[in-house]
Amino acid sequence: MSERSETWMSETAVALPAPVVEMIGVRRFFPGPPEVQAIREVDLTIGQGEYLSIVGPSGSGKSTLLHLLGLLDNPTGGVYRLDGVDTMSLRERRRAVLRGERIGFVFQSFHLLDHRTVLENVALSMVYVGVPRRERMARARVALQRVGLAHRMDFAPTTLSGGERQRVAIARALVAEPSLLLADEPTGNLDSANAEAILEVFDELHHEGMTLAVITHDDHVSSRAQRQVRIVDGTLQW
Repeated sequence: MSERSETWMSETAVALPAPVVEMIGVRRFFPGPPEVQAIREVDLTIGQGEYLSIVGPSGSGKSTLLHLLGLLDNPTGGVYRLDGVDTMSLRERRRAVLRGERIGFVFQSFHLLDHRTVLENVALSMVYVGVPRRERMARARVALQRVGLAHRMDFAPTTLSGGERQRVAIARALVAEPSLLLADEPTGNLDSANAEAILEVFDELHHEGMTLAVITHDDHVSSRAQRQVRIVDGTLQW
């Protein structure tokens, strides 16, 4: 191989972006008796712009893995890097800041405030990170436009369909421009038509370059992702 080729390969390797998520040998045990091994030696990488689904039945460890990915819980052991940051060495306050800046959450339940407008619901998610009100409202408008709800900004959540309320929740998760959108059974409370509409939103976000991880028990939801893994008894299967 020529010196020029070696130089080109070296420069290409340096230019590759770091993965958004990198888990190496991650495990989560809960003390007993008996001890519960909820997550066992998980190795998982999620690249920038990737759309990953993690599918598994109830009791398989999906919720525990979600909590670990979302920095809502600490692994018993292993390595977890988020955007290249070693989360295992962080104090809780720094973990909370990293979680708020880098991760957007979408849950099965919408968790919207009925006495606030759609726009206010989305904007309120930025109050605790110190974003000025004018900027909060502007960013909330952009996020709602992104999920196709520009025409519903001044409505109360109670006047929306289930699918529209979930899109508000997605906009709320996107407003801080996170590195990772983490969704937990996002279609679980929706009928088939509204569920399909939410999956189309995820498709569009993926095409825009958003990194998504969707945790589900539904094989149809899982099949929409770019890559699928299955979790069984706390272990990932490829």
